[in-house]
Amino acid sequence: MIRDITIGQYYPAQSILHRLDPRVKLVGTLLYLISLFLFNSIPGYLVATIFLVAIIRMSKVPFSYIMKGMKPIIMLLMITVLFNLFLTRGGETLFHAWIFTITEEGLRTAVFMAIRLIYLIAGSSLMTFTTTPNALTDGIESLLHPLNRIHVPVHEVAMMMSIALRFIPILLEETDKIMKAQIARGADLESGNIIQRVKSMIPILVPLFVSAFRRANDLAMAMEARCYRGGEGRTKMKPLRYKSRDRMAYIVMIVYVVAVVVIGRYVPFHIWIF
Repeated sequence: MIRDITIGQYYPAQSILHRLDPRVKLVGTLLYLISLFLFNSIPGYLVATIFLVAIIRMSKVPFSYIMKGMKPIIMLLMITVLFNLFLTRGGETLFHAWIFTITEEGLRTAVFMAIRLIYLIAGSSLMTFTTTPNALTDGIESLLHPLNRIHVPVHEVAMMMSIALRFIPILLEETDKIMKAQIARGADLESGNIIQRVKSMIPILVPLFVSAFRRANDLAMAMEARCYRGGEGRTKMKPLRYKSRDRMAYIVMIVYVVAVVVIGRYVPFHIWIF
């Protein structure tokens, strides 16, 4: 399961998405995530599906690699579906047993919420798959630069987010090593009830926290040794500049958002059938 977590990892490839300005990908991802909550109909989800599949094909990131990152959220997905399925009321009752009742509205909400969550994770993951941590840091800092006028430490915030993304795969790899070491010493991490499994995680969490603090301390010392003093007065080796493909990407995102809102909210489903 640890190796299945791909969030924060960069997938190198030669695609148009990899060559886009990081600011375009950040704004585009934000618009895509917002668009998922602007409709609640089958035509809207069809448009979102077509758009997401097209973007995945353009990114040249294998579909199996994206689906691999979905495995860690299966439990969260199931809990979300069950809560919406049994707690949402409305429409005709489809099933009733003891305290459990499934209605048409509950089934519809559960299905739509599951699809929305999957699309949300897949869409946001594409940004990290196609953007290096350095480029992501520069993009965040550039987008938040106007906040410097009200004395918001934009550079430091962007740096912290970049370091956090860098630490995710490192800590996952460290966790995998610690688990293998504990299993080699006879630790049983998979049998027993939930309480016993939680207790068996203590020998993993303690060295993991120690390793994380040690890595953070080493990073802080390395930054001090290189005279790092924040973003004031710093220049960029590769300054961000918009190109024609970036402007075209903005236009495509605006067209998509308008289309998904109009089709998802104002076009009846029977028109699509006929």
